[in-house]
Amino acid sequence: MHRLIRLLFVSALLFAVAPTALFAQSGNSGTYEFLNLTNSARVASIGGNFLPVRDNDITVALANPSVITAEMNNSLAFSFVNYMAANYGYVMFAHSFNQAGNFAAALQFVSYGSFTRADASGTITGTFSASEYALNIGWGRPLSRNFNIGANAKIIYSSLDTYRSLGIAVDVAGTYTSTDEVFNASLIFRNIGYQIIPYTAGNHEPLPFQIQIGLSEKFKHIPLRFYQLLTDLQKWDLTYSDPNNPATQADPITGQVQTKSGISKFADNAMRHIVLGAEITIAKIFAIRLGYNYRDRQEMKLYGKAGLAGFSLGFGLRIKMFNISYTRASLQAGGHNPNYFTLGVNLSEFTRKK
Repeated sequence: MHRLIRLLFVSALLFAVAPTALFAQSGNSGTYEFLNLTNSARVASIGGNFLPVRDNDITVALANPSVITAEMNNSLAFSFVNYMAANYGYVMFAHSFNQAGNFAAALQFVSYGSFTRADASGTITGTFSASEYALNIGWGRPLSRNFNIGANAKIIYSSLDTYRSLGIAVDVAGTYTSTDEVFNASLIFRNIGYQIIPYTAGNHEPLPFQIQIGLSEKFKHIPLRFYQLLTDLQKWDLTYSDPNNPATQADPITGQVQTKSGISKFADNAMRHIVLGAEITIAKIFAIRLGYNYRDRQEMKLYGKAGLAGFSLGFGLRIKMFNISYTRASLQAGGHNPNYFTLGVNLSEFTRKK
């Protein structure tokens, strides 16, 4: 229990001392938002879009390049997500070089499907499609036994009907791992970049920049790991005021509108930055994972019927050299909830087996 308390204490301390200047910046208001989608089934099961864990899982390295290690050499992974009206995923491969460091290349894709085109009068004139891609080259290198650094370089292409856009971006990350390898902490700056070719001439849009901090703690003698993710630290206020929310509408008799106290507003805002998760591994071959995302729950729940919105549940299975992961995330009660599938294999092990 003391490890969980330490995890919560450290996360609270980091959250409290985060620079207020960063909180003043805007976030989640740019183009190429698909870059922040959760691609890995394992990551999705914890409820966020990155993980602070260094256990040689290539599927974690896409969002956190500082965990790219030499042990990932010749690892290959595929991921597919059935997400509402869109399908997306990636293919990823890692290779290590003695002098240059450890690299992981990934091709992200998202297909929004086919749409009906109509003119201003409603006359159907045909169909069109929309899709986006990002080519990632990730690099990771240890600075010492406890510290690793990493970066992603991205080339981004977006095609929305007749509109085309091209952009570039980088992620920069660092991870600390305790000497006993039970505690990890990661700091990530994502999507620092520029839209080279905008959709319309002269209208350059910002990229979906994010600052994230992640903490994870594993028990020495119990195969249980806790996660706490601090997301969107570049912006403090993540609340959304829905005019259709009955709780925010004026009383029809008195005309009064219910308002939250200052403490309630602060707590609500703070929790929107926090994602909690846990992962238990059985006999090193089967893992059960659970996540809770407060912000997703508040934004996606139905009034009077929250259901399991904001919760995610997944599992991982290792069969010889293969790693299979599946996650079901609950976004809305009675709605379409995404399914995440990930398959990973280490080709070096496969060659040795052959």
